[in-house]
Amino acid sequence: MQQIIKPIILGAIAALGLAGAALAADPLEGTWKTEVDDGSYAHIDISPCGDAFCGVIAQSFNDSGPYVSENQGKTLVIGMVPQGDGHYAGKVWRPSNDKIYIGKMDLKGNSLALRGCVAGGLICSKQTWKRVK
Repeated sequence: MQQIIKPIILGAIAALGLAGAALAADPLEGTWKTEVDDGSYAHIDISPCGDAFCGVIAQSFNDSGPYVSENQGKTLVIGMVPQGDGHYAGKVWRPSNDKIYIGKMDLKGNSLALRGCVAGGLICSKQTWKRVK
């Protein structure tokens, strides 16, 4: 009986260790400040959405300061899947023209290089976001 219980206990301990590692926050998670686009910028809250990451517009800003945008609460970063070494792939939405693009992101410390691309990734527009928190 003891020979059966010991592997079960060891298996349960190993499973708990893996679950704890899975719950560790990805460095992408947090609030990011976009670059100015069409006279305003935003804070984007990035968090897990399924097996990927999504970014929601938390607050918009212009020259006068914070304001309530019609885009507040909308998803800007869509289904970004980790590719390893700080690289992510998914989609991005650009509110100014209401288009969704192939999205790629590269995370280095508190800097996030985001690209929205067309033509299979041949033509890209990019921004560098800075971590707010």
